[in-house]
Amino acid sequence: MLHKLCLLFALTLPCAAAPIYGYKIIAKYPHSTDSYTEGFFYLNGLFYEGIGLNGHSGIVVTQPETGIPVQRFDLPSKYFGEGIIDWGPDLLQWTWQSHTGFVLDRFSLRIVSQFHYDGEGWGITRSAKELITSDGTATLRFRNPDTFDETRHIVVKDGPKTIDQLNELEYIKGEIYANVWHSDRIARISPIDGHVIAWINLTGLLLEDQRVNAESVLNGIAYDAKKDRLFVTGKQWPTVFEIKIIPKSK
Repeated sequence: MLHKLCLLFALTLPCAAAPIYGYKIIAKYPHSTDSYTEGFFYLNGLFYEGIGLNGHSGIVVTQPETGIPVQRFDLPSKYFGEGIIDWGPDLLQWTWQSHTGFVLDRFSLRIVSQFHYDGEGWGITRSAKELITSDGTATLRFRNPDTFDETRHIVVKDGPKTIDQLNELEYIKGEIYANVWHSDRIARISPIDGHVIAWINLTGLLLEDQRVNAESVLNGIAYDAKKDRLFVTGKQWPTVFEIKIIPKSK
């Protein structure tokens, strides 16, 4: 209700910031420090991961318990891989600044087709009907999964403050979860109007001495809908963490 009042009386009513939640570690899984994580999701007992960096980009599919790859796809070296998502029998991966995306058969990881888009590619997730993408700004774009054309967009705000640098995405129980680049927080966003419903503060999840460099930031959210499990990781992190969201201690 407060958010609706903020929209109606934005000129006179100060809007409260979204509540902040903490976390509890439930389990840890191995993750390759060679993986510069740009996309991440869970499907049928496996982690699917989009990997970035020119010359190292592609998709790797791993067994969570062992971290052992069972499939791998390598992009040509000129492409910097970004977000990935499944759609039917296919996988979609787009790239950072090349304006080129790829549709792959999910079972063989062979390229089926390519597609073009304007702007930068960062994260991708999906609802049952739409793709949802980020481009490093505060705008999330909803797209037709068959054409990749934009159908609508939302601007993400926490109260009156615009939240940019939105990166890897995951659609969970009707909300969009988004990493914020170079931040240890995940935003839970309304897909209707873009307001931040809540924050998850993951400060301290990975010790600083376990990070490869300054770019080894939190980035990667996956959800197991069948068992209601939430996983997070980061670029070149040694671990995937299964976490539970809890009220933050004062």
